[in-house]
Formats: sequence, structure tokens, C-alpha cells
Amino acid sequence: MPISQGDTLPDATLVQMGSEGPAPVKISDLTKGRKVVVFAVPGAFTPTCSSAHVPSFIRTKDQFDAKGVDEIICVSCNDPFVMQAWGDATGATAAGITMLGDSASEFTKAIGMDFDAPPAGLVARSKRYAMLVEDGKVTLLQAEENPGVCDVSGGESLLDSM
Repeated sequence: MPISQGDTLPDATLVQMGSEGPAPVKISDLTKGRKVVVFAVPGAFTPTCSSAHVPSFIRTKDQFDAKGVDEIICVSCNDPFVMQAWGDATGATAAGITMLGDSASEFTKAIGMDFDAPPAGLVARSKRYAMLVEDGKVTLLQAEENPGVCDVSGGESLLDSM
């Protein structure tokens, strides 16, 4: 069953590219005592993810900061090398968005947001969503019905719901 508003995030480990190479990051460490936005995409460098979803959070980063959001995290079921390159290519990293890889889909499966679309070459990927997490608890969740669109999960839509 997918995660829902009011649920606590599971304690999963994601991977971030650091100065020394790939480094594990526990989602609980990023959310404990903090107000964090987590948004997920089906795949780095894919059309809607690159042209709509990530840019929506780059555009709205200052507005989230003004609402007391400590960090915006982008999660994709890709490796940290791809996430670093994608963050650099889109300007997300320069904008202050944290790019985390969930290469084994551990976090994505634990929250019930995984899907497969073999005809598109997407296997063990994340559904498209955005959530506001406060001290590890999901206080707002907006998930797309179709992973190919970015309507309710975009930065502007999440801001409007806060």
C-alpha cells in the first residue's frame, strides 16, 4: 500500500555523490527535526522529469525557503553518478536541490511508489510525486496518476497546497 499523509517515512538509505565519491544518506537523518520537500521522478534525463518536474522546483526554491522548508530533495531510481550529472545538467544542484539516488529502489518500494514500464525501458522506477515531510512524518502528499505528467507534483502545485 502506498504511503499516505500522516505516515512516517521508513528508514531507508539513499546515495548521494560527495567529494569522496558515493556516500550513503539515511532519509531519517535528513528529515529528523526538519521540514523537507521530497519529490520523486521516474528517471533522470527523461523528458517530463527534465523539462517540467525539476525546473518547477528550481523556479520555486526561494518560495519554499520562505515557507521554512529546510531542504528540497529529488529522488530517482538511478545511481549517484547519474544523479550528479543530471543535477549539474539541469541546474538543480546549483539551485540547492539535493539529488539522491535510490538505485536499488529500496526507499521507493518501502513507500509503495514503485512501478515498471518495460516498453519504455523503465523497470523498478518511482512514480512521480511530491511530499512535504515534517520531522519524518508526511504532512502533504501529491502523487500523479500517470508518471508521464507533472501536474499535482510540481513545485507550484505543492506550494499552493501548503
